[in-house]
Amino acid sequence: MEVLLIGGSSDLMNALLNKLNKEGHHSYVLTGNRNVRESYKNVYEKYHFPYDCDCLKEIFDSVSPDVILYTGAYDPNFSWEDPRRESVQFLAGLQNVMSTFATMKKGRLIYLSSQEVYSNSYPHHIPEDLPTSAASLRAMTYVQGEDICRNYRQTMGLDTVVLRLDHLYAVPYRERLRGERLKDNLCAHMCVEALRTGEIQAASNKIFSMLYLDDATEFIYQIIRAGQTKQGVYHLSSEQAVTEMELAQLVQKEMGKNAKIVNNTVGSEYCRILSARAFADEFDWNIFNDYEKSVAAMAKHIRRHKNEYLHDADTGKGTMGRIRQNLYHIIRALIPFLENMICFIPFFMLNNRAVGSAYFAKLDFYLLYVLLFAIVYGQQQATFSAVLAVSGYCFRQSYTRSGLEILLDFNTYVWIAQLFILGLVVGYMKDQLTAVRGEDQQEMEYLSGQLDDIQDINTSNVRLKNVLEVQIVNQNDSFGRIYEITSSLDQYDPSEVLFYAAEILSRLVGSKDVAIYSVANRSYARLFSATSKTARQLGNSIEYTSYEQMYADLKERKVFINKNMDEKYPLMANAIYSEDEMQLILMIWGIPWERMTLGQANMLVVIGYLIQNAVVRANRYIEALENQRYIEGTKIMETEAFGNLVQAYLRAGNKNLTECTILQIDVPKQKQEEAADVLTQLMRQSDYIGQLSDGNLYVLLSNTDQKDADFVIQRFEKAGYRSWRKEGAEL
Repeated sequence: MEVLLIGGSSDLMNALLNKLNKEGHHSYVLTGNRNVRESYKNVYEKYHFPYDCDCLKEIFDSVSPDVILYTGAYDPNFSWEDPRRESVQFLAGLQNVMSTFATMKKGRLIYLSSQEVYSNSYPHHIPEDLPTSAASLRAMTYVQGEDICRNYRQTMGLDTVVLRLDHLYAVPYRERLRGERLKDNLCAHMCVEALRTGEIQAASNKIFSMLYLDDATEFIYQIIRAGQTKQGVYHLSSEQAVTEMELAQLVQKEMGKNAKIVNNTVGSEYCRILSARAFADEFDWNIFNDYEKSVAAMAKHIRRHKNEYLHDADTGKGTMGRIRQNLYHIIRALIPFLENMICFIPFFMLNNRAVGSAYFAKLDFYLLYVLLFAIVYGQQQATFSAVLAVSGYCFRQSYTRSGLEILLDFNTYVWIAQLFILGLVVGYMKDQLTAVRGEDQQEMEYLSGQLDDIQDINTSNVRLKNVLEVQIVNQNDSFGRIYEITSSLDQYDPSEVLFYAAEILSRLVGSKDVAIYSVANRSYARLFSATSKTARQLGNSIEYTSYEQMYADLKERKVFINKNMDEKYPLMANAIYSEDEMQLILMIWGIPWERMTLGQANMLVVIGYLIQNAVVRANRYIEALENQRYIEGTKIMETEAFGNLVQAYLRAGNKNLTECTILQIDVPKQKQEEAADVLTQLMRQSDYIGQLSDGNLYVLLSNTDQKDADFVIQRFEKAGYRSWRKEGAEL
């Protein structure tokens, strides 16, 4: 399965990537940031582009995801320091993702929301169909995101699912602490504040539930792999009610007595717990992480790394940093005005010297001054320089004339008009030219960015193509490789196929402990072959219906995976059917935990079908020669057929694929037929009786060691027939 995760690097993102990798899926990540190169583990390919980029369709076409997971409320790319700006970016990115997803017409989109969409107090657990009551701009943004997903689902028939997580919490690793993000994790916030200030703020009237990261990851994965969901919104919650005061007391207990609890109880009871009943009715809902144990583990981690948490987690610039930044912008904006005032001084002096000069009297230095700043800075500085020039002109005229004379002089107004008109026109042309150049530069940057994006996508596509080519040609568990290995079963004698099927299965799954059981009836199965003593630990004969967890999966033709690591079950098992009847059970014991994935289960199914084909061909061949295998009218196998069967068991025994014991029966030739009828009643269906070249009667006991053979010998003696063991070398 191809899964595209959209969001920045976070604990939730890493947990989902780890889970998908263990289950054998390909994970892709759209990071939402073009510049930051954060680390993502177990990722097949990363795309460093913002959510509202124009190349999103090319990314989706390249990945062709079966599932898209938009982390939404848990995306660290949105810090929510400026809610208005973050809300616009959040919704714009989601809308771009949804519209692009709509063009794919395949797959499922999962949107992660939170309990913040409910702000009121509720007497009972909150179901999915209860209207939201968001109070903050951040919560209303999450609700609008849910509405976008719901509208696309209803109007266009898209498969969108909204998941609301109830107070998600996890161990707050130092690299994840970013401003307000720590406060979203109430449990971690209490632990860190107890460490820093020695106080824990809590109220006894606030009731809620918490969902641990590992449980949330498991629930989200069930939605990812589900074939079809019954509804478009689910609540993911532990439903374990706890008050802030109870949580604070637990934190105090784990962090030490030095931490004091400050009671902030005000007003009436406030309860907000999401109901997970809809999810539990449709999926497997098991809470593995109790909040008491999780808080203890969290406090232990924080105490062990207390030096990392003693300082302020806000990595921003702080108040002084913002003041310095604002001063920098103010000074930078004032620099052109300072330059203008400084340059005005020499022009003022030049104009005063030129008044009485015979050569420069006609030269207007103020006009040159205004044109200079209009050309360099534009209209704004042209207007400011014109104002300074008029002030300097009036000041110079006041040497010889009164203020009233200056105001009544028509030439003064003509000169001022000339000064402003030329300055503003030239400044306007400068501004227009700057704007055109800026637009051209912006368009060039945009096109260059598009070209870079296309090159990045093409490079990743080429890299993926090369990786897949190598995987298809060389991978040990590719379908071509599997078929090549299983086809080697055709070279063995029909009676040997199942022995070597265990050996081949061991090679393909990478386990030394593989067993194959042959189903005797609807309740019992007999061990046919095994590759090790560990694989034989269930015994030679088992009542497979008593292994309820395994049998429940096998009867539904599913691969059993021992996720609970129960010692009495194999780690993986699969049944082979023939005409709706269970014929064989393949069991695998020694396999690493990381390989117990959906991909490995699918591979086991394919191997089972290929083994089944070889077994069916062998059985049909044996059935076709059934009359030639037995002495006519008796239950005694003919010499050649019985000899081949004995040799097959001995060869398999030498490779530790099975155990067998051969008994020689002390009976005259003329009474062998009568003895065969009696002894057959005392043997299992998997045992054989026949003649060898010496003409004597023998019994082949499959999967029987010497200790078990002694019981058979005693049973035969009670029936009146003496027998003893024969070694393979003697035969």
